[in-house]
Amino acid sequence: MASPSRAVLLLVLALASAATAAKARFTATQWTSAHATFYGDETAAETMGGACGYGNLYATGYGTDTAALSTTLFKDGYGCGTCYQIRCAGSPWCRSGSPSITVTATNLCPPNWAQDSNAGGWCNPPRTHFDLSKPAFMRMAQWRAGIVPVVYRRVPCVRSGGLRFALQGNAYWLLAFVMNVAGAGDVAEVAVRSGGAGAAWVRMGHNWGASYQAFAQLGGRALSFRVTSYTTRQTVVAADVVPANWCLGLTYQASVNFS
Repeated sequence: MASPSRAVLLLVLALASAATAAKARFTATQWTSAHATFYGDETAAETMGGACGYGNLYATGYGTDTAALSTTLFKDGYGCGTCYQIRCAGSPWCRSGSPSITVTATNLCPPNWAQDSNAGGWCNPPRTHFDLSKPAFMRMAQWRAGIVPVVYRRVPCVRSGGLRFALQGNAYWLLAFVMNVAGAGDVAEVAVRSGGAGAAWVRMGHNWGASYQAFAQLGGRALSFRVTSYTTRQTVVAADVVPANWCLGLTYQASVNFS
């Protein structure tokens, strides 16, 4: 049986751990003004792929509730996977009742320096702008509007299941796309470990979008990934998420995710 002093210490540690977890948990931000347009047609075919590297958005679980972000929000790819609640505001083109939509950032809306920021160059820095899939845009506004004023806020991403790692590369280079990220939705750092718990972690460099790379020979052993959120700095470890007989071109799902 623990002594009173030890019991108090354990309680203090438990409360501190709970406070740290609560602080790391991502919560919705304040509403802010911006504008939104759309690209592609009702099939959302043009939204597939994109600058985050999520590929077929139906297969990877993102569907058509997606947005391309202006440079200010995209943050060189560190904005990939973030989730936004958006509502058309103050326009006759808004749907009745101004319904809100929730989208995931899957692409970049690049600047168009040939056009003025207020007349076609909607995604030019420092503007915050959302270029939505047409199906998403049509749920909050009539598509004939082309562009509408909106209010938006970042919200926690709700995902089914754990983190997913889509592997590419070769025998000497591993490229991992980190997907299905809950909580803040974003990723700042990734490290990979080849082998058991005693093996060293290898920090992966940010390649592009939601992909991270390691120049190392990692084949023939189970892989674990350590992922840190860009916004909250919360870290989760997907231990042995990739089995020893792993293959490039496949996606592996962990049992852990962010809160």
